[in-house]
Amino acid sequence: MNGIIQSLFDRKSTRQFEERPISAGDKTLILEAALQAPTAGNQNLYTILDITDPALKGALSVYCDNQPFIAQAPMALVFLADCRRWYDSYCFAGAEARPPEEGDLLLAVADAVIAAQNSVVAAESLGIGSCYIGDILEREEDVRKALDLDEYVFPAAFVVYGYPSQGQKERQKPGRPPLPFLVLENKYRRLSENEHRKMFVEKGDIKHEGEFDGFITAFCRRKYMSDFSMEMSRSARRYLQHFQAGSEKI
Repeated sequence: MNGIIQSLFDRKSTRQFEERPISAGDKTLILEAALQAPTAGNQNLYTILDITDPALKGALSVYCDNQPFIAQAPMALVFLADCRRWYDSYCFAGAEARPPEEGDLLLAVADAVIAAQNSVVAAESLGIGSCYIGDILEREEDVRKALDLDEYVFPAAFVVYGYPSQGQKERQKPGRPPLPFLVLENKYRRLSENEHRKMFVEKGDIKHEGEFDGFITAFCRRKYMSDFSMEMSRSARRYLQHFQAGSEKI
């Protein structure tokens, strides 16, 4: 297994960091690696915010479900799906351009997340850990105000980086499902109940299929039906309304 593949297998989320700064050179490498990511039409439909203000990073740690380790991370990047920049270029050039719509947002989100993952892989190669913060989608009004976002800019991903503590290095990476459960040939099909039960055993979340109901019910309450999950959906709807409003003007 070559070094790149091995790093993908080894990488796990890091939520505790050494009190050790990331050098300017390594930060630049991580950012440059992000910009090398595949991008739709070579448009780079994203903007990266380098969060260097401790007060702002602290505020984001509160907005993102009150997670103190965010504020303690040596480096924090917000990857914005940016439908504003190209639209402004079209307007400046006098092109007959429609306002950004939902499809443009989805394309920009894909661009932003691919760039984020490039940065994560680059960081891992340098011995720098990382953690995606999905809660950036919470508290939409606060995040929009804190980051000065307009209606055509969406916070697609938030990643914090730092050298992992010894405990994080020793922590076992959670298992992944075997290929047959996630890789289907040619056409989609729903997994059977038996396959669902078997998948979580083989993934390592439960020891035997008899634990399936309790594990899934608890996970549903903790994640899927949680207050933060509902808030993320509300925030996403509010962003989508801006793009729907633009399409209705055409």
